[in-house]
Formats: sequence, C-alpha cells, structure tokens
Amino acid sequence: MRAGRGWAVLIGMDDQAVRLRAVTKTYGRRSARVTALDDVDLDFPAGTFTAVMGPSGSGKSTLLQCAAGLDRPDRGSVLVAGADLTRMSETRLARLRRDRIGFVFQSFNLLPTLTAEQNVGLPLRLAGRHPGRAAIRTALAQVGLTGRERHRPGELSGGQQQRVAIARALVSAPPVLFADEPTGALDSTSGRGVLEMLRAMSGRTIVMVTHDPVAAAYADRVVFLVDGRPVDELDRPTSASVVERMTRLVEPAC
Repeated sequence: MRAGRGWAVLIGMDDQAVRLRAVTKTYGRRSARVTALDDVDLDFPAGTFTAVMGPSGSGKSTLLQCAAGLDRPDRGSVLVAGADLTRMSETRLARLRRDRIGFVFQSFNLLPTLTAEQNVGLPLRLAGRHPGRAAIRTALAQVGLTGRERHRPGELSGGQQQRVAIARALVSAPPVLFADEPTGALDSTSGRGVLEMLRAMSGRTIVMVTHDPVAAAYADRVVFLVDGRPVDELDRPTSASVVERMTRLVEPAC
C-alpha cells in the first residue's frame, strides 16, 4: 500500500508504531570496534509510552537515534508508521522526520534571542514551511505555556524551556515522539511536570530514554538494554520495581 509523498503507510494493518528488526550498529575502526546495538528486535505499539533504560554504554541513546532516523544502522530495518527508514534517501528521510517524528533532547536547544513562539516555529521555517501563529500557540497551549509566547528562554524556568522544546516537537502533530533524557537537566518538581505532561499525551507513541527510575515509572512499559541488546521488560512499572530490576541487571554474576 502506498500513500502520498512516496512512503508506505501500514499503520492500519499493524499496531506497531515503531519496529526494529535485526538492527546492528557499530562504531570505531576494525581494531577497536564497539557494538552499540547487537541484532536488536524491538516493537513499540502505537499509542504507548515506553521508557528505555540500561547501564551506561548499553546502547540506549544509539537505539533512540536509529529509531528516530537520526542515525542509520549498519544492518537491519527500522520502520516508523510502516515506512522503512533504512531504505530512504536523505531527502525523504528528512521529510518523514519533519512530518511524522518529534524529538526532544536533554539540552533544550533553544535560540536565546528568539521568543518561545519563534523557537517553536523555527524548524518548520527552516524546512520551507510557514506555520500559522494559531498552530504555534496551540502547541504552546498544549504544554501549558499560554501567556508565555513572547518570552525568551532567559525569561523562562528550566521546566518551561523544556516545555517550549516539547511544543517545538509537537507543532507538526507527529504521531511518534522520541525523548532523550527529557528531565535530565531539570529539578525534581519541573521534571515531574514534564513527565505528567508526556503521560497525558493520549494517542501519541512516546519512546523515552532515561536513567531515572522515577521518570521510568510514568511509562506504560520499561525496556532494559545491556550490551546493546534488550534483555528484559517491565509492564506497569513503579520506581521500586524499576530499581529492583536495574539492580539485578548490573550486579555481577556470582
């Protein structure tokens, strides 16, 4: 089945919003090759909130970057909304990321001289689109920033700046949102507000990398990585159950 703009859309036939099959990614030269992802098979069902956790160097960020089309695996396939990112040209991939994928980083990546609404609209303008002010203000309202549209980043708290970054990811209404340590630079109160907001985004697929068991407990499911491979999962997590599972994973074998 083929839809507009030239990529296949199979989401009606498959409830997996993101699907990784035999994904392998390595870095470095032959003499010092590091395997970041090792033959990974993983699904993220549509409309769910998944946290990805693991020890340092387990491949969490690489998984997120490959799943979001920001990096290409050496082998395997990555499908988002039924479209195989690994077979796309850079032009088509950039278009799909713009229209179908949102990405939130730990660092807010806001331009200090621009207002909140200008920061939200900037990626679309750089892509040659002209977002209406109504769409931008709707995105800011979704993250609780009505009345802050004309504030610059220096006039906003850390939590509010991250909300601007999330609004920027949401302005094109992407069905899939990737977040890399979205609360890592925030205090506990601001972080909780961001997590509650993500949790309330019903209908959108969210994949979040985190090292924080409290943050992971906001998700529907936690996937645990070790040495570039998924080794365990936890449904309906609590912070205590995440800590217990992580402790088991990092303890040396007896």
